[in-house]
Amino acid sequence: MSKSDSVDLSAFTVPGTGRGILDVFSYGYLLRLLVRKGILTRYHGSVLGWAWSYVKPTAQFFIYWVVMGVFLGLNRGIESFPIYLFSGIVVVNLFNEAFGNATKSIVNNKALVKKIYLPRELFPIADVFIAFVHFLPQLTILLTVCLIAGWVPTAVQLAGALLAILIVLLIATGLGLLFGSINVSYRDSQNLVELILMFATYTSPVLYASSMVKDKLPPWLYELYMLNPLTSAVELFHSAFWYPTTSETTNRPEHLWLLAGISIVVALVMLVIGQFVFRRLEGRFAQDL
Repeated sequence: MSKSDSVDLSAFTVPGTGRGILDVFSYGYLLRLLVRKGILTRYHGSVLGWAWSYVKPTAQFFIYWVVMGVFLGLNRGIESFPIYLFSGIVVVNLFNEAFGNATKSIVNNKALVKKIYLPRELFPIADVFIAFVHFLPQLTILLTVCLIAGWVPTAVQLAGALLAILIVLLIATGLGLLFGSINVSYRDSQNLVELILMFATYTSPVLYASSMVKDKLPPWLYELYMLNPLTSAVELFHSAFWYPTTSETTNRPEHLWLLAGISIVVALVMLVIGQFVFRRLEGRFAQDL
């Protein structure tokens, strides 16, 4: 028997292999470092610093409110339109930042990817966490405005808001893993993602009421529209933040919790698909970068 045969290798694994997303939890310290780095460098060298996290969404809200609500008159028939508008904007902003940044995460961290082994899923997941942290100031603004407007939500409505955040984070992570891995070899995917993000705001009931879509589309196409996980997330936020500030005579989408359940399933399926494609392509990351 050779000397190498007598060495116990049971505690070792083959370099480059892992359990995918499950391994991320074993690298919690490194994940926290990546998140902290992303947060601290976001406004590095900026005079206003974190104040931009409040200024930018507020400016975005006023632009949409003036153009869509005042000039185009989309606020007609929507009570408390400013709260309706902003509660949808914050959801779409969370999705856009999480998905967009996760798509570029592997390419942006190519120096680490090429030099050392670590679960590459750390990078897109860290960017999703960073997007969530930047979402909190926007949520603070929304909460402040709602409280001024006499917001008194129910426990079910608050649970719906938490479910909406979970839907957005899951779908953004799944899509981020999918397009982030493809983007390493085919940079055109980044341009495709930008198109998806551009449409995200307009294909969800943010600037308009979902009832307007119901009136304009055939029933089967409206049902397909409502199955969009982002649409369900936006409507859950409307239910949690906008609806309690209205006279409660406004119409809400039917079977919203059923649609939310379907959205969770869709988001989990997308997460599995994204992880599968990511694992299939990650062997080429160092080479293609």
